[in-house]
Amino acid sequence: MAEITVTATLDSLNTVLAFVDEQMEKAGCAMKLMTQVDMAVEEIFVNIARYAYHPEVGEASVRCEAGGDPFQVIVGFVDCGRPYNPLEREDPDVTLDAEQRPIGGLGILMAKKLMDDIQYEYQDGKNILTLRKNG
Repeated sequence: MAEITVTATLDSLNTVLAFVDEQMEKAGCAMKLMTQVDMAVEEIFVNIARYAYHPEVGEASVRCEAGGDPFQVIVGFVDCGRPYNPLEREDPDVTLDAEQRPIGGLGILMAKKLMDDIQYEYQDGKNILTLRKNG
């Protein structure tokens, strides 16, 4: 599994996406699958960049593995920010008008819908969130 560590800021988003795309391209990943994974990766990384260390800045590691039979993409995020399991948050009620809905939660909901599996654990002072998408 390949891994990079970046500063957990929005400025690092393109680096993270390029890294994940490189791993998926090496494995011959289909474009539709890459697009779905990229959307979920962006949502998760933006949340880490905005909230994990706020108002401070820290680092985040991103791991990516693609391939296998059956084909799958696994992307893991690790940060040492404040403990937070986004999967415990109640999904927003998307039947309400935008003005009636509380802010937040749509990105995680979208990631849940795009991925086949999302796991979270807090271990040894680290948030570990793993996305899994089957090809």
